[in-house]
Amino acid sequence: MLHVAGPGWMPTEAYYQCRFEILRKPLGFQRGAEVLSDDIDAVHAYVERESSVVAVGRSHLIPESSDGSQADFPGQSGPKTPPFSQLTPVNRPAIQIRQMGTLDAFRRQGLAAKLLAALEESSKRHFGAVCGFLQAREIAIPFYESQGWVLTDEPYSIPNVGPHRSMMKHFDQ
Repeated sequence: MLHVAGPGWMPTEAYYQCRFEILRKPLGFQRGAEVLSDDIDAVHAYVERESSVVAVGRSHLIPESSDGSQADFPGQSGPKTPPFSQLTPVNRPAIQIRQMGTLDAFRRQGLAAKLLAALEESSKRHFGAVCGFLQAREIAIPFYESQGWVLTDEPYSIPNVGPHRSMMKHFDQ
C-alpha cells in the first residue's frame, strides 16, 4: 500500500529502517545517518507490504536562498553536493527529491515509479512546485529518465557514496 505524509509528519522507525537498509548500510554508515534534520518539513512517500516498509522517498522545498547544494549526511560539515545549475527564478518554487530507494526483493515491481509520481503530485499541491531536482546515483539514471527527468549537469562524486548526476523535471500544472 502506498502512503504519502507530510509536511509535519515524522517518519516511523520502520520507514527509517528501510531507508537505512537501502541507502546507508551498504556504504558502511552507522544507524542515524539515514535521518535528516529537515524530515519534518518534507513530504514522504512509502510503500508497505505485509506491515513492512519496502520502498521510501521524500521531497522538500528548496528555499529561495538556496542553490540546492548541501551536505549529504546529517552533521556533515565537509564537502557539499554541487548547486543545481538550472535552479533559476523561472524554475521556482522547486523541490528536491531525496532518499529514494526500494529493498532488493521488491525491485522491478513499479514501486519506485509510484513513489516518484506521488512525490511529484504532493510537491505540486503542498509547495506549489513547478520544477523538481534530484541527485541520482549513476545506476538510477535510466529509471529517472524513464519517468521524464533529464540530466542537467556534469558528473560528480559524493564522498563515501560515489558517482552522481543532477537531474530535473518540469511539472505539468
